[in-house]
Amino acid sequence: MKICFLGGARYNQPLDATSAKKFRMLNTLGDLFIIGFSNEFKPRIFKEHAQFYLLPKMPFPALRYVELVVLGQMLTFWLIVRHQIQVVVAQSPYEGFVAALAIKLARWCGCKAALVVEVHGDFEESLFQYRKLRFRSLYRFLMRYAAHYSLERADVLRAISNSTTEQVRRWAPQKTIISFPTWTDIETFFRSGANRGNDFPNAILFVGMVTPLKGIHYLINAFSFIAEEFRRSQLLIIGKEENVRYAEDLRQQIRKLGLENRVRFIGHQSQAELAFQMSEAAVLVLPSTSEGLGRVIIEAMATATPAIGSDVGGIPELISDGVNGFLIAPGDEQALAEKLRWVFNNPDQTREMGRSARAFAKQTFSTENYLKGYRQIFQIGLPTLEQGEHAASTL
Repeated sequence: MKICFLGGARYNQPLDATSAKKFRMLNTLGDLFIIGFSNEFKPRIFKEHAQFYLLPKMPFPALRYVELVVLGQMLTFWLIVRHQIQVVVAQSPYEGFVAALAIKLARWCGCKAALVVEVHGDFEESLFQYRKLRFRSLYRFLMRYAAHYSLERADVLRAISNSTTEQVRRWAPQKTIISFPTWTDIETFFRSGANRGNDFPNAILFVGMVTPLKGIHYLINAFSFIAEEFRRSQLLIIGKEENVRYAEDLRQQIRKLGLENRVRFIGHQSQAELAFQMSEAAVLVLPSTSEGLGRVIIEAMATATPAIGSDVGGIPELISDGVNGFLIAPGDEQALAEKLRWVFNNPDQTREMGRSARAFAKQTFSTENYLKGYRQIFQIGLPTLEQGEHAASTL
């Protein structure tokens, strides 16, 4: 089988250890072709467990999408025709629009490929929570058109949680939807969790892109409510500063609260480094206002670190309130502060909560289940393609 993954992900050459492991594993399903972005302003073509075609990283997201529509569509079309790609996996409905156009062009040349469209989060509203946009009405119109076009033409849909399944079902009620979580190198987190020390940690951890959607400003305020009471506690913010203006607003907020020595920004971490940080934390907090699933919660749980998360999206599918973590209403700073206070006042119960979290992660998430999900998708997608060919041949 020949499979093309099309998305906005960025890759280095050589691949980082986690990406290398992912594509080495996916390579067992067939020959892989990856269209994504370079981490620099020049294209890259290389082979490492898959054939990579990386577009140059443009400075603005809108320009990158235009680049993907033009160059990504041409590349996808060329791969289908030249290498007889059988399945194109688009990693959002908007990349799905690009893939659907390329597949349509390829059909005119007598080449056919199945289309799989993935939904990893709220594709309708999350963009507007990531950053402020001018011409919002125009963006909404174009986004709705692109999403409708791709979802209508998909052979199979993939969601990552019940909430994303419900959203995509509203758009494409007749389509087959397969649901399984996004990739994570879960074994790395399990190993790190096995090495936890006996001393109760002082760190509160946030992991994710630094954008308004993640609700970090709520977490900083909640932390300020308990900072004097727990003087050794600290807040670590790990992740890329995707929204620079928001990151600066957070730093100003921290200065006003007098927490400069208690809150640290840590940039992007490898999964091995992240696993270590999680195993050294008392609790992970994900105070998002929208979330497809919350992969970092899974990762923290694997290290036996409980999580506090907003009761939105797929987060309630991971956190059983009071068992392996806590759920709070999004934006409720007082409730978040109370849960943080409970964590530090009840170290033994928090450790027990962490053990429950680790057991849940072991029971629910594995590399084998990830592979099984894609096998199921391809088993459905390829027969659909073959049926279409048979129908065409009988006309």
